[in-house]
Order: sequence, then C-alpha cells, then structure tokens
Amino acid sequence: MEMDPPPRRHRGRGDVAHNGNMNALDGIRILDLSRVLAGPWCTQTLADLGADVVKVERPPAANHPGGDDTRGWGPPFLRGRDGSDTAEAAYYLGANRNKRSITCDIATPAGQALIRDLAARADVFVENYKVGDMARYGLDFDSLHALNPRLVYCSITGFGQTGIYKDRAGYDFAIQAMGGLMSVTGERDDRPGGGPQKVGVAVADLFTGLYATVAIQAALRHAERTGEGQHIDMALLDTQVAMLANLGANYLVRGRDDGKVPGRAGNAHANIVPYQVFEVAPDAQGQAQHIILAVGNDGQFAKFCAVAGRAELASDTRFAQNQNRVRHRDLLVPMLESILKTRSKADWLAALEAAKVPCGPINNLAEVFADEHVLSRGMVQRWSHPLSGDLDLVASPLKLSATPVRNDLPPPLLGQHTAEVLSDWLGSTPEQVTALQRSGAL
Repeated sequence: MEMDPPPRRHRGRGDVAHNGNMNALDGIRILDLSRVLAGPWCTQTLADLGADVVKVERPPAANHPGGDDTRGWGPPFLRGRDGSDTAEAAYYLGANRNKRSITCDIATPAGQALIRDLAARADVFVENYKVGDMARYGLDFDSLHALNPRLVYCSITGFGQTGIYKDRAGYDFAIQAMGGLMSVTGERDDRPGGGPQKVGVAVADLFTGLYATVAIQAALRHAERTGEGQHIDMALLDTQVAMLANLGANYLVRGRDDGKVPGRAGNAHANIVPYQVFEVAPDAQGQAQHIILAVGNDGQFAKFCAVAGRAELASDTRFAQNQNRVRHRDLLVPMLESILKTRSKADWLAALEAAKVPCGPINNLAEVFADEHVLSRGMVQRWSHPLSGDLDLVASPLKLSATPVRNDLPPPLLGQHTAEVLSDWLGSTPEQVTALQRSGAL
C-alpha cells in the first residue's frame, strides 16, 4: 500500500496523557514486532513513559491462534464477566499495558509493504526475530534505514547479531545457565538442597528489556541531534554477563589470578557479612520463622550487636570491620544464628528497624500485595478491561514529578486497534483497511 505520508502526527490519543499531564515520551512512535518478554518489557516501559507503541501481532490462522505466544501462556487466564476463562493469559497482561495492537502477516508481500509504510513514519522499530529473519522479509535495519534515516532500530536476540552463537535461539533459562547466574544462585553444594538454581523470574529477559529501553532513549537523543538513526544490537547473553556485577568484578580483578571462581552461597553475600537469611524463634504454632539481615557497614554491625545484647562482638578485631567479618564468616555466622533464634520475628524486626539496622520479613506474594506501604506507593493499579471489567496489575515503578507515566490503555486484545492505528499513522480509509484484510496482510 503506497500513499503520500500524512503530516507527522503522533499519538492518536493526543499529546496530553489521560491524567492531564504531559508524558516524557509524548510524540514518539514505536513499531513493536517483539514477542514474549524482553522486547515487550522494553516497549511497555516506553509506552508507560508516553510513547505510542503499536504492537504488531500474527493474525489468527488455522494452525495458530494468532498473537504474541504469551497470550496463551496460562493458566492463569483473565476471568471474563461471566466467570469463565478468556484467552488472555496473566503472563501477557503483565507485559503489554499502554500499547495498541494490530495484526499483520509479515510473511506476505502486502504485509511487508504495510510494515515498511509504518516504519517510514516511526521513530523506533523493535524486533526479536532470529538473526537474518528480518532481512528475508525486507525489514532489516539497512532496508528500513534507507526509507527512514532517523529510525532507531533495536534487535533483541539471545546471542546478538555477531559471534559464533548468533544463529542459536535464546531462552532466558538457558541464558541464566550459560551466563553464569545459575553457578552463583542457590544453596551451597555442601548443604541440603545445594546445586544450580535459576532465579524465580526471567531476569535475563527483564534486564535485557530494561537495557534496551536505555539504549533506545540514548539513540533517540542522538537522532534528535543529528537526524541519524542507528541499529541497537541487544543480546540476552551480553546482558546476563553484565549482570554478574560485583561477582564478575571479583573474578576478573582477583579470582582469575588466584584461581578462585565465585560459587553458590545460598542467601549469603560474597562481599558483606552478615548479609543473609537467619532463622528466628518459631511462631506460636511452632512454625519456623525467618528474617533477612542486611548489614552494609561497620556502624550498622555495631548497632546490631547492641540490639542483640552482644556489644563485645563489634569491638572484636575479627569482626569489627567488614573485611574481617568476611574472612571469619565461618566463625561469626554460627554465633549469629544462635543469637537470632532467641527472639521472635516481630521482636527482632521492631528492635532492628528502630535502631536503623537493615532487615526485613520474607513475604510471599499475598503478603506483598497486602502490604500497606506497597499499596500506598500505588504499585497495584486498577484498569478497565473490555473482557473483565476491573483488572488489577502491577504498576510501573517509575515516578516522575512533572511527566508521570500514563495509565490509559489496558493490555490490548489481538488486533484491537488495527483500523485505528492505520488511520492515525497512514491516513488509511476503512476501504483501504478492508482491502488489506482481503489481501491476507491483516
């Protein structure tokens, strides 16, 4: 479908957010061809900040229900007004708010032409197809850059656009393993339950999405100054290696030379002591109880010792400084384990919090979402969904005083906004949309 570009007008909903405030990324158009988590997590953050994110999804077909795969990743599924399950999985709902959805079959010539038309009017293009797939469709960076030199093009893959692994499919679980995270996560091998353990959420995907968000905004700033877009090459494995943080530095700075490879430490910290889970006195029913103690400096350790009635530990040369507490971890921690078991969880938390010693309970998700502070911070947000009415979702943690995040579009139904987006971005008439549907592009 070829037509003259309409005047550049962003955000079909206008330039003012639903709450009456301007959003930080008002006027930015993002064409999102990503699926599952890393890409959608990135574009959800950008959408929260005000960008007009158009989620391009696979149309339904005889052999596929269509849409992002995560729409079917349940149970749990969203409960409809009649009490029965809808086709919207909670997984999908958690990563796609504030977006608009269109369907487009990029395997068809008409679908490819439509994406090129949209990309010519976009500021950002996000995709997470295997290396080389976009080139087969004529939707790679070089092809779209020729149409729109200002376009910021972000590719998200498991292993990047270069390197000997570039053609492999990338999955968070495998990346956590290959990137070293599972070697430092879980209980020590010499203790019950020891062995490799993944993190409970897909952190490689989530971190890659957030790094991609940062990179896209940096590239937009460059395009604003120079008129030149660029290709962003984001890889889950790169991100996972970067996420090793202090443990990676520990190995590169000394461990490699000393032959010491960081390993699993359970809930302990490699560089700080005491910084771990401790069992306290059981509750009234005899159930085991725990708290976390996160002593970050020597002053906090002295305060802890005072609360514990063991002030002499803070003046003991083996324990007074953190570096010595780390060296004498195996001597100090058993002493602290005995001390912590003498008082209840409530007693310890109240006393330690009063003394400004970092500590906390270990909450399950029911306790998290009932926590008065979490609720007061607005971390549960209610939406109006077309299939269920009220829908509670975890909110964005971004809190900007002048340009707050938007909250006007619940996670879209498959293809919900196809006609609207084509009208907004391309000036398409209903007849042109119908023609595209008949062509198999939509």
